[in-house]
Amino acid sequence: MHSKIKTIDFKSSNAPQEFVNSLINTGFAVIRNHSIDYQLIDKVYDIWGNFFKSDYKNDYLFDLEKQDGYFPIKSENAKGYSFKDIKEFYHIYLPWGRIPPELSEDTLLIRKELKGIATVLLSWINDLTPGNIKNNFSIPLHDMIENSQTNLLRIIHYPPIKDKDNKNALRAAAHEDINLITILLSGSKPGLQVKDSNNNWIDVKSDYGSLIVNIGDMLQECSSGYYPSTSHRVINPEDEDSNKSRYSMPFFLHPRDEVVLSNNYTAKEYLDERLKELGLRK
Repeated sequence: MHSKIKTIDFKSSNAPQEFVNSLINTGFAVIRNHSIDYQLIDKVYDIWGNFFKSDYKNDYLFDLEKQDGYFPIKSENAKGYSFKDIKEFYHIYLPWGRIPPELSEDTLLIRKELKGIATVLLSWINDLTPGNIKNNFSIPLHDMIENSQTNLLRIIHYPPIKDKDNKNALRAAAHEDINLITILLSGSKPGLQVKDSNNNWIDVKSDYGSLIVNIGDMLQECSSGYYPSTSHRVINPEDEDSNKSRYSMPFFLHPRDEVVLSNNYTAKEYLDERLKELGLRK
């Protein structure tokens, strides 16, 4: 099933239907020909690469309650895993989160672009959802993320694997995302895989700068399972030549805290439960 992840031209007339079909069938889609400038993508990856190389990052150590700032290597484990992921990352929340001033202008510009694309994609999903499923949505999907203070831009650095790293640890162990949808600005190296319906791991192929979109648990929850939240992971490099730093930039789209997902959860209740499972909140 997941070998059929579609690559979709964002500007084509049949993009909405192809996009939603790919999500229904695989949980994933790849978007090309979007509006984000590639020079901007290069610049943002460069400035964050320098940030992760510096000791300055430790001035922005994460706040355990607010969840913003810099998370050192092995801060997070996937749900159900005891081994910490081999990655470091930075969390940006607007309007309240911390961001180094010299990194803010271009990073916030790329975030604004991703937010605009996310609104379009969620409106496509909303409009093409069958009526009996759409009746479960407390409000339209694209309205859920407006003025949300938990929309999260995460900049990730996966460092080269070292001999001292636990042999059972991955750059990112198998997991499902918490949110409605994730838009991942495709990173500098391969490694992303998705699990198909036969429990096989399939490489997600995309060109640098493409947008990889996947369904999160909140969309699965509010659609009563119609949109499947799909397991994915980032595997370690296979050989010494490919054992280089890898960068990626996912934007996690979260409803406002008070948005009702289902009879079981508001968005805040769901998020709090999952952050505790990930070891990111007490």
